[in-house]
Amino acid sequence: MRLNEINYDEAAPIDSYGPGFFRIGGERYDGPVMVSAGGVKAWGGFDDTQTVLDQAGTLDVLFVGTGAEIAHLPAAFRTTLEEAGMGVEPMASPAACRTYNILLSEGRRIAVALIPV
Repeated sequence: MRLNEINYDEAAPIDSYGPGFFRIGGERYDGPVMVSAGGVKAWGGFDDTQTVLDQAGTLDVLFVGTGAEIAHLPAAFRTTLEEAGMGVEPMASPAACRTYNILLSEGRRIAVALIPV
């Protein structure tokens, strides 16, 4: 078995998550967050499209962690982001964390908006 060291050059990886929080790059963040190459920002949930739209043009895809279970994104939220040219993929927050870390290690232009479990 060959093991390779993973380098996260562009942004901090998501280390862990738990009820109401995320640990990102060694620091704890409570509540919903958005993680990208620009850093970690508080995110106001589906009513806060501006925090996400600030990333338009810099991302290939945005993963949206919808909490413990996968859920449909509110239509207005999805429509606003798609009209700005952003690819949006909803998934449960645990899956979004894992997928974000994998694609981040590959150097992809991604971000994740997360609602805690």
